[in-house]
Amino acid sequence: MCGICGIINSDSNNHIDKALLTEMRDVLTHRGPDDAGVYINKNVGLAHRRLSIIDLSSGHQPISNEEGTVWIVFNGEIYNYAELRKELENKGHQFRTMSDTETIIHAYEEHGENCLEKFRGMFAFAIWDQTRRQLFLARDRLGKKPIYYCMHREAFSFSSEIKALLHDRRVERKLNEKALHYYLTVRYVPGPDTMFEGIWKLQPGHYMVVKNGNVKLKRYWDLAHGKKCEEYMCQSEYVEEKFEEILEDCIKIRLMSEVPLGVSLSGGLDSSVVVALMSKLSNTQVKTFCIGYEGNKEDSEFEYARSVAQRYETDHHEFYISDLNFFDFIPKYVWFMDEPISDSAAIPLYYLSKFSRDYVTVILSGEGADEILGGYYIYKKMLLLEKFRKVPGHNTALALFNYMNILGKYSKYIHYANLSLHKRYKGVSRVFMPQEIDELFITKKDYEEELDLIYADLFREVEKKDALTGMLYVDLKTWLPDDLLMKADKMTMASSQELRVPYLDYKMVEYCFSLPTQYKINRGVTKYLLRKIASKHVPTSIINREKKGFFTPIKQWFRGDLNKCAKQVLLDPASACSTYFNRHIMEDYLNGHKNRLNDYSEQIWNLLVFEYWYQCYIRDNDNTKVNH
Repeated sequence: MCGICGIINSDSNNHIDKALLTEMRDVLTHRGPDDAGVYINKNVGLAHRRLSIIDLSSGHQPISNEEGTVWIVFNGEIYNYAELRKELENKGHQFRTMSDTETIIHAYEEHGENCLEKFRGMFAFAIWDQTRRQLFLARDRLGKKPIYYCMHREAFSFSSEIKALLHDRRVERKLNEKALHYYLTVRYVPGPDTMFEGIWKLQPGHYMVVKNGNVKLKRYWDLAHGKKCEEYMCQSEYVEEKFEEILEDCIKIRLMSEVPLGVSLSGGLDSSVVVALMSKLSNTQVKTFCIGYEGNKEDSEFEYARSVAQRYETDHHEFYISDLNFFDFIPKYVWFMDEPISDSAAIPLYYLSKFSRDYVTVILSGEGADEILGGYYIYKKMLLLEKFRKVPGHNTALALFNYMNILGKYSKYIHYANLSLHKRYKGVSRVFMPQEIDELFITKKDYEEELDLIYADLFREVEKKDALTGMLYVDLKTWLPDDLLMKADKMTMASSQELRVPYLDYKMVEYCFSLPTQYKINRGVTKYLLRKIASKHVPTSIINREKKGFFTPIKQWFRGDLNKCAKQVLLDPASACSTYFNRHIMEDYLNGHKNRLNDYSEQIWNLLVFEYWYQCYIRDNDNTKVNH
């Protein structure tokens, strides 16, 4: 696992500034503390920071082909590199190392841009082809590894993290106000936008070719046009066996490592199954890690995690954090994240990674199971609304359900029950509703229609599929890469640790996407197929327990001392929030939450993260001028 960056100056006579490239590279040291390298050829420069996982002795990057005409910097793992290497050697390719990185170079030489179809893993890489004078930039199918880029008159640049791009003074730091609206709505910025004007994310399943100042952008993989598993639709036993077979394989190939590895064990269904199967496949005692909160025993997951650890006799470790750990880390959090993502689960994930790094360099997790098997309760809420929309007099029924509190915190969606799914569904993490955003901004700028178009275009890709498949597809294209996987990458890499996610192997994702709804949500039971498999491996108490996710008690904390801390930050007359947002509205959120009038913890956290991000990346930099 590594950090990569590079520059191509537009003027071929404008040679790369090695000091600048080295500076960009070394701001990524947390991603790769073990080694560093630079390749420069006149106006082209590639740089690399390395976290050594495979081929510890000879995996130095940048690395080239035999002739030195093709150079690569690579972040990630190619799990099937050994079999690919054999194929390429049989075709005459000669290898100098045992690294998966070199396999990518030879696959590119053999197959060109189609080499991406060969790789099974997580990756973001850049290949400079000196003969063709072109840069080939690619990102893995699901977006496990990030890659950003910027193109202006003087240069094209790319990096694993935005902060490296910003070391080049030619790259302007400027707030993307449209992205701010997106962030307030769904708590992250859907790609390819970022919170910076002029800086973009390369989308998952895409590659880019940069040549002579021109850019070709192409999607090489997508789920939308996959086939249904119709042949086995009614043969549940086969489906269950096939699912477990694929999952075992996905875990097995992720045990490939020359350094210690373990599992993040939350005590939930997803990670517990990973521990069970990993214990079956591993020849050594599995190391497991769990995190909880001081003074918050009622929400602790330790009891459930311990039951799994005891069952499989793992080398189990538990860690605690406090509300002060949480608040004090926010400035570092926004620095590591590059963009504001108001997912509070990111901070305990950071501490879990930080503490477990003393024991393991690689850690597996249960991320992604909810997105491929319909694990979030909002899917059930949306499906319920879909059913009612088709019934005459449904508004009366919905009002009754709301009165009976059956829809719970999702009752706000009742107001949108008459809208099409793409207008109503904005993923699993909506924070501010349109009216709330309108009230919040001092200067009214409505970007809701542009945000609607993002979701409308995605739903159009799967318009012939059922509603659940549509929602899963949308979340796999937005929430998954731009929130869940982004925080997973940035928070583990902050501690120089590699995270692997077996549920998001593309073979597993394709298989689950092909299955009918009944294997995902069945009579109100979410992740139905995984629960069937789990019944053979984990305690019943875990299979039947209510979903918690990576829980963070911000609701409680923002009613205590952290409310005062948040108030000091947000209501400071010099704050960015006071510049952009209505001070009285923010004060209402803070006071209303403290006085238990409502739960505004997500809104408060959303605003806090933006404030600290703005201070870190916009205000505190001399070359920054925000156009208010």
